[in-house]
Amino acid sequence: MNTTDPPVTSLYVHVPFCAHKCEYCAFFSEASNGAQIERYVQALLRELDLVAPDLKPETVFFGGGTPSILSLKQWEQILTRLRDHKLASAAEWTVECNPATVSTDKAKLLRDGGVNRISMGVQSLDENLLERLGRVHSRDMVFRSFDTLRRAGFDNLNVDLMFAIPGQTMAIWRETLAEATALGSEHLSCYEVIYEEDTPLYQQLKAGEFDVDEELACAMYEELIDHAAGVGFRQYEIANFARPGGAPDGRDPQYACRHNLNYWRAGDYHGLGPSAAAYVRGRRTKNWSNTQLYCEQLERGRRAIETTDELTPLARAGETAAFGLRMNRGWGFDEFQERTGFDLRTEWRDELEQLRANGWGEEFKGGFRLTRAGLRFADAAAELMLRP
Repeated sequence: MNTTDPPVTSLYVHVPFCAHKCEYCAFFSEASNGAQIERYVQALLRELDLVAPDLKPETVFFGGGTPSILSLKQWEQILTRLRDHKLASAAEWTVECNPATVSTDKAKLLRDGGVNRISMGVQSLDENLLERLGRVHSRDMVFRSFDTLRRAGFDNLNVDLMFAIPGQTMAIWRETLAEATALGSEHLSCYEVIYEEDTPLYQQLKAGEFDVDEELACAMYEELIDHAAGVGFRQYEIANFARPGGAPDGRDPQYACRHNLNYWRAGDYHGLGPSAAAYVRGRRTKNWSNTQLYCEQLERGRRAIETTDELTPLARAGETAAFGLRMNRGWGFDEFQERTGFDLRTEWRDELEQLRANGWGEEFKGGFRLTRAGLRFADAAAELMLRP
């Protein structure tokens, strides 16, 4: 960090522990272990001490894993250290929770400590599908935990769901959507199941235990968009929907996740914890995806960074183009040029034309965005925008 550089305004913290590893999960996580968790917390506090001088967070996000698996005492230590560094007053502070690990005491501690947004990993409200995914919570726990969080004072809650789960029918998906949105959350995130290598679900697919129905997955996505709009959510990114809260059309909804908006608009962020990535002033770093090695490095007084990648301006602009097109509002041409120094209409002229020809993209007054069909294939669209 150069002393003239402004501090970074977004912070991600990875908590790699879960009560049980889910069948579909390819994120770095591991079954909880009391001694290992305590060692991790102490290492995390050391890493926070090292990064704090370059932080003035407007958004904080604790993801995992299952951050809510940490004990009250461990959370107290983390919250105290953040306050000591004057980092506990972010405008948006999210913690991911599993419905099985939400208690009245923990919800109150987090809310009193400055956390003001909870993202609850529901995934499904069908008991058979929860068991299929290897989730440790029941549908009843979802409703009880949601009420607990509301009573603790949380007025910004996200519900995470999954679709195209093996064995999930359209009827089950419709019922889940109806029940989940009836909870009245401010935000909804819905992700299609992805079959990542080194997961049990991928091995089952390869063994022929079930087939992938792409046509059904597409129909479920269309159902999601229509249902969410019908109950007052506004889609602002491929998988994310938020209550408008008075925000005018063309602007991000009031309850959009500000932390994720920073990712999609290519903002800087620090990342702490095992496997956490960071993107600061054109340099991408990634911590070791090994909790023991992570702890060892911090115990020796140094960062646990495994890789560092310095991006060229064009490569950085390509990523910026790709991430921004995940959002419904796409990129304004002037906004993109101001942010990257490149003109989307010239450097990516052929790619924009290809997206238009496919019916995946459209130009609007002053900018370019993906169509509804294009958002369904945003990963393929993003590939076109990347540059070496």
